[in-house]
Amino acid sequence: MRNSLRLEFQGPDRATMAQMARIFGVFLLLMLCAAAGTAHAQTFQTSAPEALLLDAETNTVLFSKEADKKIPPASLAKLMTMEVVFNRLKEGSLSLDDTFYVSENAWRNGGANSGGSTMFAKLKSEIALRDLISGVIIQSANDGCIIIAEGLAGTESAFANLMNERARTIGMTNSHFTNSTGLPDENQYVTLADLAKLARHIISEYPEYFKYYAQTEFTWNKITQKNRNPLLNMDIGADGMKTGYTEASGYAIVGTAQRDGRRLIAVLSGMKSMRERAEESRKILDWGFRAFERINLFGGGQTVGEISIYGGEPGKIAVGGSGPVEIFLPVGNRDKLKFRVSYQYPIRPPIRKGEQIAVLKVWIDDKLSQETPLYALEDSEKGGLVRQATDAVLELMTGWIPN
Repeated sequence: MRNSLRLEFQGPDRATMAQMARIFGVFLLLMLCAAAGTAHAQTFQTSAPEALLLDAETNTVLFSKEADKKIPPASLAKLMTMEVVFNRLKEGSLSLDDTFYVSENAWRNGGANSGGSTMFAKLKSEIALRDLISGVIIQSANDGCIIIAEGLAGTESAFANLMNERARTIGMTNSHFTNSTGLPDENQYVTLADLAKLARHIISEYPEYFKYYAQTEFTWNKITQKNRNPLLNMDIGADGMKTGYTEASGYAIVGTAQRDGRRLIAVLSGMKSMRERAEESRKILDWGFRAFERINLFGGGQTVGEISIYGGEPGKIAVGGSGPVEIFLPVGNRDKLKFRVSYQYPIRPPIRKGEQIAVLKVWIDDKLSQETPLYALEDSEKGGLVRQATDAVLELMTGWIPN
């Protein structure tokens, strides 16, 4: 089968870039085909209406099904609640020993009387943050979420603003939160792609607090509750993260596991039962660990491509990854693999070595699988009048419009 590998550049000097793409594409094709032969792409089937599988280290999307569809978050919203807390702990404005007051609102709308998940916090008591974190993560405590929200922002709606601010900072562009618990609200939504991004962020940025997600049980107010994450008891390397359920969302899960130093993140939603959730999440993780091989595309500091610098000297500079550029591909498959070095023209000098100025986008089976930042491998200074005039004339002749 013919390999459809392509390397494309988004930017100026189309004729030159097209020639470079052809040469570089042939080089990459030879390199990849030397690694393994070409075969038909593997497929995976899941009964989950929405599903996403991500390799955490390389940020490669291994499987995607309706991953950009907006869905109710249910208790998966509590991942965002915890991110706000973890961020405050990391920056030093919070301590695990800080105590939070249990208001009547938190007790009434999140406690046992509410009929939802609760840690059975006592009215008008004070609870240390470390215990609230365990209650929210292990027991999925709605009262714990409201207690934290009120303690940090005064009201849940004000805390939701903090959640949305942090979501935007992380890059969750298709999610919106209105409360700390994930309880139904028609104005609250997430996507699986955003949830995977959030999970990866928590794992990498807060390793000391991520450990809470591996705890299998927690006792508060003399009541012991088990962690609702079914993956933790399956001996598959799972160590987090969160389950959720509402009538609108169905049974959902964000799960993660490690094997041989490799971490996968699975996000599934819309399932009909807890049993289906457990089976499908285990199945997709097992498949992800077995069915893919790691391919090194470029070494650290190796040139991935060259891009034009408007009015710069030199006028073109090399770009590459900060470290090795790697991707996971289905074992024995190389068809429909596409590359594109993408950047917004015009890029103006001065450019300093190590500055991020482009992105390498990789598609597998016509689906965007990975985006890797690319950095300048050399400096470019502002050129003389001749260089600037030449680039200006070239822009007018070829019809490029600066963004």
